[in-house]
Amino acid sequence: MTASPQAPWASLQAIRAARPVVHNITNLVAMDLTANLLLAAGASPAMANAADEVTEIVARANALAVNIGTPTPVQAAAMAIAAGAARDRGLPWVLDPVGVGLSAFRGALADRLLAIGPTVVRGNAGEIAHLAGEAGNGGGIDSCLDATAVLHAGRRLADRTGAVVAVTGSVDVVTDGRRDVRIANGDPMMTRVSGLGCALSALVGACLAVTPDPLAAAVHALTVLGVAGQQAATTAAGPGSLRVHLLDAVHGLDEAALRAQARIS
Repeated sequence: MTASPQAPWASLQAIRAARPVVHNITNLVAMDLTANLLLAAGASPAMANAADEVTEIVARANALAVNIGTPTPVQAAAMAIAAGAARDRGLPWVLDPVGVGLSAFRGALADRLLAIGPTVVRGNAGEIAHLAGEAGNGGGIDSCLDATAVLHAGRRLADRTGAVVAVTGSVDVVTDGRRDVRIANGDPMMTRVSGLGCALSALVGACLAVTPDPLAAAVHALTVLGVAGQQAATTAAGPGSLRVHLLDAVHGLDEAALRAQARIS
């Protein structure tokens, strides 16, 4: 299907119709939320980490999401094998470089995975700035940098890697080095739910499975989660209930709500 970045309902409807399998090699903190967010959106999660089976799982999947949030040497090897298998099959895949600047091990792993050629890199402003060579700007799990402030870094990273780069913050920015899109949805309480950004990367994978334009797919995923987060925040008492209400909101999202509430420019 062909979809405009301005039409996030297109990917969501396609996910619900096709139920794509998204293979996730993700961190221990985010695994449960990631699987449940994909199910709420209509996708089918696969949560396989063993190097001995990831090639077979990739062969059965429609997209791959790789997250380096709690890396071990064994998991790192599985990530590289899975990413290579996705590349060889022409399968879209997402890299989430969680905390890339926290250690040399993470940095080397991120570089190794970047060299395999992700379709989309999704991170916070500090992580993207670090990958683009601005190490002094952060790279931790949480970032106080605004996404729009590192748009130039996102463009450079996109130009260098050929990936679409999605930078999340108070205003999200998605760029392929030529086209830039901003998404001003979401709620500040979402930053208090651990693993939500990681789950978002998996949702990007689900959108990639049904939308051939990677920039549009990334914009759609960020918009869907942002609008759902806004809806959830109106009834949630705090981060704990926000998590539950957000899953319900994603499950119930329709074209009318996305048309009315999406803030894409």
